[in-house]
Amino acid sequence: MKNLFFFPFLLLLVSTGTSFSQEEKTESKWVPREPQKFEASHSGSFNGQKITYKSIVGETFLKNSKGEVTGALWSTSYTRDGVDSSKRPVLFIFNGGPGSASVWLHMGFFGPKVVKTDSNAQEDDGAAPYTFVENTQAMLDLADLVFIDPVGTGFSQVEGVGKTSDFWGLNEDAASIAQFMRIWITQNGRWQAPKFLAGESFGTTRAAKVAEVLEEGGQSMALNGIILISQALDYAGSSSWADNLTSFFTYLPSQAVTAWYHGKAGKGKTIEAFAQEARDFAYGDYLNSLFLGEKQTLAQKAAIAERLAYFTGLDKNYILHSDNQILMHRFKKELLRSEGKAIGTLDGRYLAVETDKVSEGPVLGDPASYMTGSAYTAVFNDYLMRDLKVTMDRPYLTSAVGMGGSWNWKPVPDGAYYEPSYVSTARSLSEAMHRNTRMQVMVANGYYDLITPFFDAEYTFSRHDFPQERIHMTYYEAGHMMYNRQEDFDALAKDVRKFLEGMLK
Repeated sequence: MKNLFFFPFLLLLVSTGTSFSQEEKTESKWVPREPQKFEASHSGSFNGQKITYKSIVGETFLKNSKGEVTGALWSTSYTRDGVDSSKRPVLFIFNGGPGSASVWLHMGFFGPKVVKTDSNAQEDDGAAPYTFVENTQAMLDLADLVFIDPVGTGFSQVEGVGKTSDFWGLNEDAASIAQFMRIWITQNGRWQAPKFLAGESFGTTRAAKVAEVLEEGGQSMALNGIILISQALDYAGSSSWADNLTSFFTYLPSQAVTAWYHGKAGKGKTIEAFAQEARDFAYGDYLNSLFLGEKQTLAQKAAIAERLAYFTGLDKNYILHSDNQILMHRFKKELLRSEGKAIGTLDGRYLAVETDKVSEGPVLGDPASYMTGSAYTAVFNDYLMRDLKVTMDRPYLTSAVGMGGSWNWKPVPDGAYYEPSYVSTARSLSEAMHRNTRMQVMVANGYYDLITPFFDAEYTFSRHDFPQERIHMTYYEAGHMMYNRQEDFDALAKDVRKFLEGMLK
């Protein structure tokens, strides 16, 4: 997900577990060794098929241009037994952050076993034990699965002559993931196999950049398709900051449907109808008002405030005092302020009773995160030991502390001229799709995602010259991690399967 602390949108979530940062440089001389690997055999039923498969949790050494080891990237692979693997599809999966391990998509949706939290977003995950079930909808009947933990997350770490700055940056991160993918494909003999990416939040930012990097470096690798869950390709539309006019436009429909969910707006209307009404207002009168600014009369501002109150459920005078521009952290506190509650960021369905009733924004953090995070962390650590047979002398880091503040967001090489701007990899993905005319992209959106809004996805993909016929938009009545709601887990599984099968015919 986008980093909730260092960027107002991002994903995926800083874990409640203990994390450790890595030193910028390794101090002692690295001793060459064989990569660690843990293998186990399993069986399960997926899409009605009884399948035996192997899990491999292991590290891959990454190297610089001199052939020196710089890092050890860990991954978890699930490969089907008893089939010709040379042309068997493979799906590479990662989460976001930057600084998040792949545990969320692994344990939440794509893995052969998944954790279950309250589907209705009402109950906290509490304390152990947690619910952990077989995922009969996992895609192992269609493709092998490879979950990637970028350097600094999971067990992945700097090694040899490496330093964190070799990996902690937009370009550096994409290069390391692309290098890993090429190594995995080569070691497993999959150059003729269909290849897919799935990323969530910043993982979608990464996926777009990785698609571009894979075309370079003398080993061009074309992707068949990319699955973007809670996309974040252009940060202008998912950064709710003062003076960022784009964000007031892109966030409005998400505020509207969230107010609808909590009974504060749109009464008697369907979510689809109310969302469309908000879209129309955003593209029409509201967009015009945002750009007119102080050229509007008081009467014109009041008319816009009236409409914003209708959509957001907030008081008209509060909206006027906000200059008709409602920052998302204020909306999350203001919507249910009279009840002493704040709503979630990753998922606006979640509620928290606040200890400070008069603060500008939520003070306890994101209830959509802390009401689910402990379950994910505990279940995955137990799963590593019991099912995947992993024994390590250091913790699995669900998030990397310190990475956000050390991250290099520059999209250009060191030394090249650059003026700061909102991060965007949208153009990278569009150009990759024009060079690779077989690539398809699925974009999964949660209506109540208040960090990467669904309307921003629509706005992003309507620009940048994306080939519209190869973009597949889907919508779910949950948030950033829409798979936490069982109905949307089922719907997302159906949509992902349809997307993959459509390209494997």
